[in-house]
Amino acid sequence: MNKLNHVAIIMDGNGRWGLKKRGSRNYGHLQGIKTVETVIKASIKEKIPFLTLFTFSTENWQRPQNEINFLFDLIRKSLKKKLKTITKQSIKINVIGKSIGLPSDIKKTIKFIKNKTSKNKRITLNLALNYGSKEEIVNACKKLIINKEKSINVKNFAKNLYTNNIPDPDILIRTGGTKRLSNFLLWQIAYTEIFFVDKLWPDFKEKDFNEIVERFYKIKRNFGKI
Repeated sequence: MNKLNHVAIIMDGNGRWGLKKRGSRNYGHLQGIKTVETVIKASIKEKIPFLTLFTFSTENWQRPQNEINFLFDLIRKSLKKKLKTITKQSIKINVIGKSIGLPSDIKKTIKFIKNKTSKNKRITLNLALNYGSKEEIVNACKKLIINKEKSINVKNFAKNLYTNNIPDPDILIRTGGTKRLSNFLLWQIAYTEIFFVDKLWPDFKEKDFNEIVERFYKIKRNFGKI
């Protein structure tokens, strides 16, 4: 049976779900938080060490300002409101992405939450915030140049990514019916098993998550071998 260390998720479909239900994209984002909680609980049950959620991309800045404001307000409130639960469940919070451009209070909240949960060991929840994979790769190249690396190889390149010390995802799930990667973990998913789900994110249930995990366990993973 395959070992499952890391699940990454593109949580697509909140806006469309909200428009369909209440005529409001923000309502969809609000309901999507419940699915986040469901998936975290399911990951803990399955004893998955790492879970990465695509929370806000570098391209999301192109959305209407009121939606951007709502999303960051949701992040603020969710992290602060759930801190006791996060600590009690021994969840370690990590953030990957570019800090430049984020609201100052969000950066302070992230720093506080990361420090508060740094010793938690049950599961590491990576929030991809202001994240773009192409920019991550370019930044890694710049670091190698600045550090005057004499030898450039896969190993030392990976050390300069946001995901240094995090295993590459074994599973990538994208909800919402769209079959693309949207500039998410392009380097890291070279051998990841990808599952596209037609359900919108607020409709994604624990049963759906568990079914994907069970399918993963049965896949023959060759990594280039026979």
